[in-house]
Amino acid sequence: MVVQLDGQSLTIEDIVNVARNGEKVELHPDAVERIKECRAMLERKLDSHEVMYGVNTGIGEFSEVVLDEDKLKEFQRYLIYNHAAGIGDPAPIEYVRGAILSRINVHAHGKSGVRFEITQTLVEMLNKGLTPFVCQKGSVGASGDLAPMSQIALLLLGEGEAYYQGELLDGKEAMDRAGISVPGLEARDGLATINGSNLMTAMSAIFLYDANNWLKQAEIAAAMSLEALKANMRPYTPRLLEVRGFPGAVRSAKAICKLIAGGDLAENKIKCKVQDAYSMRSTPQVIGAVHDALAYAHAQVEIELNGVGDNPVFFPEDDMQLTGANFQGTPVSLPMDMVGAAITMVSVMSERRMNRLNNPALNAGLPAFLIKKGGMFSGMMLSQYTADMQIVEQRILSMPASIQSIPAAADQEDFVSMGMNTAIKNFQILDNAYGILGIEFMAAAQALDFRDYTFGRGVTKAKEVIRRHVDFLEVDRPLYPDHTKMKEIVNSCEILREVEKEIGNLD
Repeated sequence: MVVQLDGQSLTIEDIVNVARNGEKVELHPDAVERIKECRAMLERKLDSHEVMYGVNTGIGEFSEVVLDEDKLKEFQRYLIYNHAAGIGDPAPIEYVRGAILSRINVHAHGKSGVRFEITQTLVEMLNKGLTPFVCQKGSVGASGDLAPMSQIALLLLGEGEAYYQGELLDGKEAMDRAGISVPGLEARDGLATINGSNLMTAMSAIFLYDANNWLKQAEIAAAMSLEALKANMRPYTPRLLEVRGFPGAVRSAKAICKLIAGGDLAENKIKCKVQDAYSMRSTPQVIGAVHDALAYAHAQVEIELNGVGDNPVFFPEDDMQLTGANFQGTPVSLPMDMVGAAITMVSVMSERRMNRLNNPALNAGLPAFLIKKGGMFSGMMLSQYTADMQIVEQRILSMPASIQSIPAAADQEDFVSMGMNTAIKNFQILDNAYGILGIEFMAAAQALDFRDYTFGRGVTKAKEVIRRHVDFLEVDRPLYPDHTKMKEIVNSCEILREVEKEIGNLD
């Protein structure tokens, strides 16, 4: 399948399919025509010596400096050199591929003034598997992701570094091996390649895709724990959630009911309390709130993926160009800060259920710390420590980055989004979330092995998958291999795939 880019229909799923799965891309014929028409307008304006920001002026604090005509091409080169100012470890290849895809889709609007050769070269990079080496850190998320995007633009000069067929190569050598011509940079081309929040947006798209899969697994783990704790399932009646009106809560309640369907708990064959603790009773409201937050963030990110994040923006139909701040990353960083904190919130609730499974005062007759011969053995006591450590790290990371602006560029750029910090820390939050949820899965499977009643089909399948990888804890053993394996299983979505194959989609 080929993803066709028209500037209007790029989805988060497209980002994942191209960035992670290697699907090919092409420009819609109308997009090609728009790009060429816009460039023709820009060149007419250059011929008439019209002053245009970032085309024949300096940038930032130097925006009032008008450049000599014979310096325009050279300026684009030095612009990229100056802005290729990141630091440290490389961004993962899928993040960079996503950023390139996002930038191509901006160009597809025909409002960036870029030469078609530049856009087509970016398309070839994706299709031929050439990925620029990009330092992950350096962007403040306004004026776009200038530092990382400039490392992409270095390849357009035949410079920088790039990965090709598993090797990190000099940029020109990588381009030659891939059979991609170096287009060079002419007036406007450099800024048109770097002046958008494309890397942080691509990272956010990939994160939202992964976070949605994690959240569905959080519902599976919750269902397993609820079965093991003999929960009162009346609070999960969809009708109860519907009268309040939050769609995410209704969705979550239905998913959990689907997971326990066919079991004794769902069929009221198990005696339960009149009313359970909040970590058991209010799971739909909490996970549902995150479903709603993800939906909002999803909408915001897709608006950005299909918008014109650039400066200046050209309007060929009116022979006009406008300079502004469409590169500002706040519309993405603000909802993504919320989503990161939301993942932490669900992780906290996961740990609270795991605590109830361990605690003999709270676990409805299960052995203390889920082990026979407690005292001689300590069971899953220390698993809770590991979950707690990760939650504290999540809480530290959940401070919003979008309120952390530090002025730059002699106060010309005096409010920035810090959206790259949001994107980076969200993946750290999610990495911890995989581990925390893996521990709840492990504890819930251990608890269910002590119960002698019938479980729901979804819960039964989830437990079956876990037991393929982690054995019942009969006596104490080092648990770090089990914890790490469970984290890998959650990350791989194996439990989710098998459960949805058994009972249908949980969306």
